[in-house]
Amino acid sequence: MSFIKEFKEFAVKGNVLDLAVAVVIGGAFGKIVSSLVEDIITPAILTPALKAANLSNLSQLVIPGTAIKYGNFLSQIISFIIVAFALFLFIKAINQFKKKEAAAPTVAPAPTKEEVLLTEIRDLLARKV
Repeated sequence: MSFIKEFKEFAVKGNVLDLAVAVVIGGAFGKIVSSLVEDIITPAILTPALKAANLSNLSQLVIPGTAIKYGNFLSQIISFIIVAFALFLFIKAINQFKKKEAAAPTVAPAPTKEEVLLTEIRDLLARKV
C-alpha cells in the first residue's frame, strides 16, 4: 500500500502539476504560433517570393530532382524564431515584475525589548572594561 501512497504524493506535488499545466499551455501556444506563421507571416512575407517562383505554398519549395523539401524547413525555422522571441518577451516581462518587487526597500523590523536590553547591557559592559 505504501507504493500507491508514495505515487499519490508524487503525482500531486506542485512541480508535477505545474509541469502538466505547462505542457497543456505549451501545446495550445504551439498551435497559435503555427497558425500565426502559416496563416499570417508566411503569406505576408513570402507571397511575393512564392509568386516569383510560381509556387502557391512554401512546402512546394524543393531541390529539383530530389525529395528535399527545404520550404518546410524554412517554415519551421520561422516558427522557431517566433516562439523563441515570444518566450523572450514573456520572460523579460516576468523579470521586470521581479525587479520591481525586489527593488521595493524592505524595512528592518524594530528590535524587540530583549534585543534593546541586551544591547544596553553590552554597551554598559564595554564602558566598564
